[in-house]
Amino acid sequence: MGNMRTFILMAAMTALLMGLGWLLGGQGGAIMALVFAGAGNIWAWWNSDKAVLRQHNAVPVTEQNGAELLALVRELAGNAGLPMPKVYLLPTDQPNAFATGRNPENSAVAVTQGLLRILNRDELAGVIAHELAHIQNRDPLTMTVTATLAGAIAMLGNMFMFSGSRDGRGGGLGGLIAMLVAPLAASLVQMAISRTREYSADRRGAEIMGKPLALASALAKIANAAGRTVNVPAERNPASAAMFIINPLGGMRMDALFATHPPTQSRIDRLAELAGTRTPGVL
Repeated sequence: MGNMRTFILMAAMTALLMGLGWLLGGQGGAIMALVFAGAGNIWAWWNSDKAVLRQHNAVPVTEQNGAELLALVRELAGNAGLPMPKVYLLPTDQPNAFATGRNPENSAVAVTQGLLRILNRDELAGVIAHELAHIQNRDPLTMTVTATLAGAIAMLGNMFMFSGSRDGRGGGLGGLIAMLVAPLAASLVQMAISRTREYSADRRGAEIMGKPLALASALAKIANAAGRTVNVPAERNPASAAMFIINPLGGMRMDALFATHPPTQSRIDRLAELAGTRTPGVL
């Protein structure tokens, strides 16, 4: 169900992109908009993982500086039937984690110093299993594609602000929709896809690790601590927020209106259902 919803949302975003292209330049504009987005996706497919790790000052984890963490990731990757991903440490006190990479063979899991400090082994295993689930579901690629489409729609909307269409299609109400509503709609679709993928990764992560309540406990701890700790690289690169297991932007701004993640309590409740228990009011 989650995969079907993601497909429908991405199809809607693609249609929105082509519609803006048509308003700007007719049939040729629609085709050019699609080609532009495709070219952007190809570039992002090859480079997005390196870029985001560089943005967050990620440091490779080796046997010398993180043997226990590597052993845990290796064990969970084996449980999931995945190749061993690269592992990185993010030098920030905010507890958080994300996965990136264009496919399971070229993937990475990144965890913060703060995460290692506040979680016990089972909770850490739950978080890593969640990120491995993203890799298995190819969510980093999905989010890269939707981010590229959203960026292209925003760019076309900005073009209307300065030029409009040559034949009048961009005037009046149509122009207002293209300039303001379309980029907003694209952002909301992007966030909806992100929220859908988080629920799916929670479920699959719990299956990989085998202890849903450990992941639920980790989510509660991370959510409680993340809002009190500023993640400076994330604040400088807010487009990467959807990649993290918990929204990393809560330390400096209010993001509830355009949330990239489902409510943490809702995620905890679903994990509790998987475990056959109830955990009201964890947060």
